[in-house]
Amino acid sequence: MDAQRALLDELMGSARNLTEEERRGHKEISWDDKEVCGFYMVKFCPHDLFVNTRSDLGPCPKIHDPKLKESFESSPRHDSYVPRFEAELAHFCEKLVMDLDRRVRRGRERLAQEVEVPPPPPIPAEKSEQLSVLEEKIKNLLESVEALGEAGKVDEAEALMRKVDLLNIEKTALTLQPQNEKVLMLAQEKKMALCETCGSFLIANDALERTQSHVTGKQHIGYGLVRDFLSEYKEAKEKAREEERLAREKEAEERRKQREKEIEGKHRSGSADRDKNRYSDRSSRDRNRGSRDSGRTSDRRAHNNSYRNGGGGGDRRGDRYRDRSRSRSPRHGGRRRSSRSPY
Repeated sequence: MDAQRALLDELMGSARNLTEEERRGHKEISWDDKEVCGFYMVKFCPHDLFVNTRSDLGPCPKIHDPKLKESFESSPRHDSYVPRFEAELAHFCEKLVMDLDRRVRRGRERLAQEVEVPPPPPIPAEKSEQLSVLEEKIKNLLESVEALGEAGKVDEAEALMRKVDLLNIEKTALTLQPQNEKVLMLAQEKKMALCETCGSFLIANDALERTQSHVTGKQHIGYGLVRDFLSEYKEAKEKAREEERLAREKEAEERRKQREKEIEGKHRSGSADRDKNRYSDRSSRDRNRGSRDSGRTSDRRAHNNSYRNGGGGGDRRGDRYRDRSRSRSPRHGGRRRSSRSPY
């Protein structure tokens, strides 16, 4: 019937049976409405875990609809809403676990406290007289048993010993005092254990059937589911933070390497430019030196040619040399001095 109703709702809408007036105020619910339980959409709703147990949270105030959950799971916005719903569920579950842990600590302290048994109260006078009578009877019977044993009457001695045993039992019953009810309860709790998962008290070394019944109960399974979800959620968050940290470190390392490559490239480019400039300067100096050497060589060649040709107004030093040569020559009337003549 429920499956058929859900099929009709899907085909005709949830307002198919409403009157025209009711349809005016009717609103179609989608999975992202505030009235819909996000806990139920993403994982589970804690209100559904502890029904009819000591930890019953009551009915959930929001909508739980399997059709809306299917719509949420097939929605393209599913992945973007999951972190939000999981964070809200984790916050709610943390409160549950904190309250449970406080209860577990109180139970552990209750089991750890020592049970002090008070000293027995004094025996009333009436019981004291009865004890005196019983002790006198037991004493007389023991003397008779001893006498019969010496006389060799073993059967009669054993019959009297049975009477002595019965009187001793009666004496023990008179000496025992009823224990305080609270002391008995605490003494019983000393033989109990505490379930760390759900905080329930268990009888130590209890029968396997009762232990199995507790483990498969709603309260134990519910708190186990809550604790497992919190543990997985925290591990996933820690893993995500670690991956993010590693990604940041990797990115920073890549940026550092890139900067080093850029700096190294700049150094290489600067060295190449300096080498190029040094080579250009050296080449320029070599060309200048070659030009000067070529000019000097040309000047020497011109001078030599002029000297050989004996003329030309190009070289004054050559002209002076030729003039002096002419003045010393005999053809120009030069006077030769004799080294021997005083004149």
